[in-house]
Amino acid sequence: MNPHEPLRVAVIGTGRMGADHVRRIDRVISGARVTAVVDIDAGRAQALAADIEGCTAHTDPAAAMAAADVDAVVVASPGPAHEAALLTAFAHDLPVLCEKPLTPDAASALRLMEAEQALGHRRVQVGFMRRYDAEYVRLKALLESGQLGRPLMLHNRHRNVASPPFFTSSMLISDSVSHDVDATRWLLGHEISAVTVLRPTASAGAPEGLTDPQFVVLETDGGAISDVEIFVNCGFGYQVQAEVVCERGTARIGDGRALVTHMAGRWGGTITQDWTDRFAQAYDDEVQTWVDTTRRGEVTGPSTWDGYAAAAVCEAGVRALEDGGRVAVDLVEKPALYR
Repeated sequence: MNPHEPLRVAVIGTGRMGADHVRRIDRVISGARVTAVVDIDAGRAQALAADIEGCTAHTDPAAAMAAADVDAVVVASPGPAHEAALLTAFAHDLPVLCEKPLTPDAASALRLMEAEQALGHRRVQVGFMRRYDAEYVRLKALLESGQLGRPLMLHNRHRNVASPPFFTSSMLISDSVSHDVDATRWLLGHEISAVTVLRPTASAGAPEGLTDPQFVVLETDGGAISDVEIFVNCGFGYQVQAEVVCERGTARIGDGRALVTHMAGRWGGTITQDWTDRFAQAYDDEVQTWVDTTRRGEVTGPSTWDGYAAAAVCEAGVRALEDGGRVAVDLVEKPALYR
């Protein structure tokens, strides 16, 4: 990898998230170019590659990662395919930006953590993009300043207009609440020690059989409590909000009041309808940071440990949803590589 040349990136998975990353690298950020795209749908990969000069299309991730013009990898394929792709990247010692979840379960995340430790250096940044959102960054800085005192409670609200047709009740935890799990760990600097999931009466707007909304309670090893209202068929908009309650004050983000209008006897604003709008800048900043640090030979941001911890918490959350009651989270000792 030549630090004076653009980072040559293979994007694995060309669905909505992967295609958006291809667009972002090709047209928005600096210092990188897409040289390969991979998808099991050869036609989709070829159509995407055709619009980018010097980009090749593949159906096999291993073939793309073995190419001479690939320096780094973005993994945006479905979660169950991540472990194999990451192990292949490790075999080539390639840096990776891996969309969440790192893997769908804690056991496979542990295997990846062991494989990365065998390399002797970090190679993975996990795509928890809220850590790059301006509002979350400001809230994190405020908490670290100590002005508000010790955090006692964190209230999270996570709402979507409608869920995809394939969404299951457990996916509200593993695919949606996973973001709030990482945000809780990052903002508070605590590990999550137990999970309880409460189930209100399902909304009439939820598909039949889907437990929506859910109310998730996260206990931390620092003595704080974090709760998550997850409601993926609210019908009115996409909202991600957080309010931290500390000993000497509170702070809240995500109200979306950048533009308020007064007209025709009414006042108000708009509600974002999609995560790609709400976190567009965060995704841009996340990928730009990954490109910049990778070109310097560094790996920063959410680590394989963070991906493993989130997977373990979500596993406990799914058990709590299905069986009821409080489920403890058992984490292995944090390896030195991630301290």
